[in-house]
Amino acid sequence: MRRHHVTQLVVLFVIFCFFGAAGGAFAKAAPVKKRHHGRSAPAAGARAEKVAEAPAKAYVVMEAWTGKVLEEQNMHEKRPPASMAKLMTACIVLDRIAKGEVHLTDKVPVSREAAAIGGSQVYLKEGEVFTLEDMMRATLIASANDAAHAVAEFIAGTNRDFVELMNEKAKSLGMNDTEFNSVHGLPPGKDQKEDLTSPYDMALLSREVLKYPKMIEWTSTKTGEFRNGAFILNNHNKLLSRMPEVDGLKTGYYRSTGYNVAATAKKGDMRFIAVVMGSPTAKARDGLAVEKLKKCFADYTVASVAKKGEEVEKEISLPDGRYRKIKGVAAADVNIPCLRAKKKEIKRVISLPPAVAGEVKQGQKLGEMLFQLDNEVVGKVDIVSPVYVPKANIFTRIVRKTGLNI
Repeated sequence: MRRHHVTQLVVLFVIFCFFGAAGGAFAKAAPVKKRHHGRSAPAAGARAEKVAEAPAKAYVVMEAWTGKVLEEQNMHEKRPPASMAKLMTACIVLDRIAKGEVHLTDKVPVSREAAAIGGSQVYLKEGEVFTLEDMMRATLIASANDAAHAVAEFIAGTNRDFVELMNEKAKSLGMNDTEFNSVHGLPPGKDQKEDLTSPYDMALLSREVLKYPKMIEWTSTKTGEFRNGAFILNNHNKLLSRMPEVDGLKTGYYRSTGYNVAATAKKGDMRFIAVVMGSPTAKARDGLAVEKLKKCFADYTVASVAKKGEEVEKEISLPDGRYRKIKGVAAADVNIPCLRAKKKEIKRVISLPPAVAGEVKQGQKLGEMLFQLDNEVVGKVDIVSPVYVPKANIFTRIVRKTGLNI
C-alpha cells in the first residue's frame, strides 16, 4: 500500500513538471508569434500621432517678367493638369484674335458632341449659338467643358485638330514635359490618353497668356453671367478672394490627380506666378500658393536700372558721319526683380564697338547694356542712336583720312 502511494506521488510530480515547463515555453513563444505578424501594440501617444501629408506633389514659383524660377519642388514632374489645360485652349484663341484671324464677336455654334460633354458645364444645347467672348468667359470663369469643346471645333474644325495646335504651341514655348490629348482636361475615357504637363511648363504657359489683357480680365472675374443672366458663372479660383494681389489664371481637379492651380499675383511692378499640382485638398493647395506668393512679395523688390532714352556715358566714333562722335541711349526701361538685399549689387556692363561706319539711322542698334548679379546676366537692353546722322560729304571724309579733325 505504501509503495502504491509513493508511485502516485511520483506520477503527480512528473505531470506537474511537464505542464509547468510547457506553460513556460508557451509564454516565451507568444511574443515571437506577435512580432512575426507585426502587431505589437503601439504606445498611447503613438496612436494619437498622424503623419502630415505633403501640401502638394510638385510646385514652382516664377517671376513673371523674366521667367526666373525662384523656388520649386519636383517642378518637372509630369502630372495631369485637369482643367488647367484650358489655359492652352485660351492661348490658341487669344493668339488667333491678336492676328486678326478670329474676333470676339464671332458666332460659335454648338454641335451635338459639344452639348454631350460632361463635368463642369454651362449646359449647352445642340444648335445654340453664342459669341466667342461668351464661350471664352464660360470656359475660363466657370471652367465649362462644353464651351471649350465648342470653341475648339470653331477654331480648328475638330477637337483632334485643335489638340494638334495645342501641342505645336507647347513645343514652341519650350514646354518639354507636356502632351495634351484634350481641349478641356477631363479624365481620359476608354482608349484615351491622359493630358500630362508639369508645374514648370504650366508656369511657362501662364507667362505666355499673361501677354494678353483679356486673360486677366476673364480669369480675375469671380462671378459672371451667361445666357443674358439666366446662368451664373462662378469662378473656382478662391485665391481671388483670399489674397488681394491674386488677379487670375486657373484651377484644375479630378480625383486621381488631386487639386491643381496656376495663380498669378501682382503688387506694384512685381508679378509672380505660382503653380501647385497634386494637392490632397483645395485648402492645402491654396494655402501653399498663398504662402509662396506672400514670401516673394516680402523678399523681392524691383530695381529700376535703366530708363528709355537714358544717355550712355561711352561715346562711339563715327568716321563717316557728319558728327564725329555720338552717345547712344537705352531703347527701353529695364526693371529687374531681385532680392531686396541684392538690389545695390546689380552691375551695369556697356558693350559698344569703338566706331560705326557709314550713316547712322535714328533708333539704329549700336550695342547692348547688360546687367549682372552674382556673375549672371539678369537683364539687358539695346543701346540705340537717338538721332539720324548722315554721311559727311566726300571732301570732309577725304580730309579726315589725312588726319585733320574736321
